[in-house]
Amino acid sequence: MTIVAGVDIGNSTTEVCLATFDSLSLIKYLASSIIKTTGIKGTVANVPGIVIALEEALKKSGLKMSELDEIRLNEATPVIGDLAMETITETIITESTMIGHNPSTPGGVGLGVGTTVWLSQLVGIIAGEKVLCVIPAGIDFQEAADALNEAMTRGIDVQGVIVKQDDAVLIANRLKRIIPVVDEVTLIDKVPLGMMAAVEVAEAGQTITTLSNPYGIATVFKLSAEETKMVVPIARALIGNRSAVVVRTPAGDVKARTISAGFITVFGAKGKADIDVDAGAARIMATVERVQPVLDVQGEAGTNVSGMLERVRQVMSELTSQPLGEMKIQDVLAVDTFVPQKVQGGLAGEFALENAVALSAMVKTSRLPMQQIADQLTKNLGLRVVIAGVEANMAIRGALTTPGTDKPLAILDMGGGSTDAAIITRDERVLSIHLAGAGDMVTMLINSELGLNDFDLSEDIKKYPLAKVESLFHIRLEDGTVRFYEHHLPPEVFSRVVILKAGDMVPIPTNHPLDKVRHVRREAKKRVFVTNALRSLARVAPTGNIRHIDFVVLVGGSALDFEVADMVTDALAEYGIVCGRGNIRGSEGPRNAVATGLVLSYLGGEA
Repeated sequence: MTIVAGVDIGNSTTEVCLATFDSLSLIKYLASSIIKTTGIKGTVANVPGIVIALEEALKKSGLKMSELDEIRLNEATPVIGDLAMETITETIITESTMIGHNPSTPGGVGLGVGTTVWLSQLVGIIAGEKVLCVIPAGIDFQEAADALNEAMTRGIDVQGVIVKQDDAVLIANRLKRIIPVVDEVTLIDKVPLGMMAAVEVAEAGQTITTLSNPYGIATVFKLSAEETKMVVPIARALIGNRSAVVVRTPAGDVKARTISAGFITVFGAKGKADIDVDAGAARIMATVERVQPVLDVQGEAGTNVSGMLERVRQVMSELTSQPLGEMKIQDVLAVDTFVPQKVQGGLAGEFALENAVALSAMVKTSRLPMQQIADQLTKNLGLRVVIAGVEANMAIRGALTTPGTDKPLAILDMGGGSTDAAIITRDERVLSIHLAGAGDMVTMLINSELGLNDFDLSEDIKKYPLAKVESLFHIRLEDGTVRFYEHHLPPEVFSRVVILKAGDMVPIPTNHPLDKVRHVRREAKKRVFVTNALRSLARVAPTGNIRHIDFVVLVGGSALDFEVADMVTDALAEYGIVCGRGNIRGSEGPRNAVATGLVLSYLGGEA
């Protein structure tokens, strides 16, 4: 009797399938295991994780490592995702400072335009002059209101107020006339004095209209057409705010630095093509498809996209100990996205959503790194280790153990870093493709578009449904249904958008409404998973026409996602394709397809 272990090294997880054989056939499956992949897929850093996964499977079977006869590995191709900014690294703002932090309770309402002065300077202002009063910390709201009313009585045209403390409503309620009051400006000392400025506060439940409009700002400050172009980032950053302040500063106060996105050159079997990143994801992907299969991708020197691609090559060269010149990018997936960029000139940490193109790049490495992993395992464990086959081909073998399946059959293996597709015909011919972009890219898009700067939190948003805590005793789920609780919920989740994770509630530390978070999550999944499903199946279809595929089985970790499988199934239904999650060996669900295929290939060689 021979005991064989199939080991699938993925971007996110490492999976093991353990089985016993006699000289002619499989006797039975013994156990399976799954652990988080150690290091980047396809590097020697994977070895500790492989050993842990093997030990876990052997423990379930009551076996020891010394009883294992052979370990079979997949050919793991590393995939790295990164962002190539479409616009700039720093938002351009010329001759402007802005405050757009949107306090929860501004006071008053309307638009005020005037010269910025300290409260203490009001005594020296002549009647009829338009001013915006700046009130530092330490001044009582009643004292501030009395001073403002006295100035108005003397004929000074107080147009609005900027306050450091949380006193906007208290001050506004005590003034003789209604003017806009913005508070909670923490960097009040940095507000330029003696400068033309504008303050705007909208009615409750509404948003500002003048300072979020480039032409509105141009009207207020009498800007030229060229100057109006330069204030677009200010207006964009203030869209959706209930209050805002814009101050015109002396020329040269704010410096701007730009780095262009640049263009990429795609080298393919059908020729090469240049495409500007500014053209967007759709044009980039059309170029990739036109010249595919891709042999390499390079970026314009000195640009954002060049830096991103060279960083990917450098990382993989260091990890695999292969020459940098041999690092070839065999596929890219481009997705349009938005990235919050810090606004230069802001006084309250303002951000503007800038257009960006997210790129997931797959580096083609030689068989050498996988052989290094095999050699290291042999050295550590003293066992025979074989590099058994291409991931997608092994996944086909595993998928065929799903009850109700037969040849011809296509699979979509949606993992953390890549999407693999393969099809097996009735006469055992196998066609496969390995494309960049999967679960990790979705997480990256969620992280960037929501401005979270927290990869683990973004991963949870991707994997679990959302809810809004509307009281201490009930929540509203993202599908609109309400759930009530007998005992009160933790105070820290009250009125927050939360992730429903394994019976727990994880609050999301942003002000984004539930609908926005859900929309970002679903759109990220569609742009990555649905796009890659369609392009990968089109590549493996024998005729090149996706409509000639009848059955598709979804496997891999991302197929477990609570909505991805439905999205892909819905998209493929338009082509008359029967699609659903796999159930490997009738017990594993969509997991373990590659590991199971590696075991099954023991007698028959590579698929």
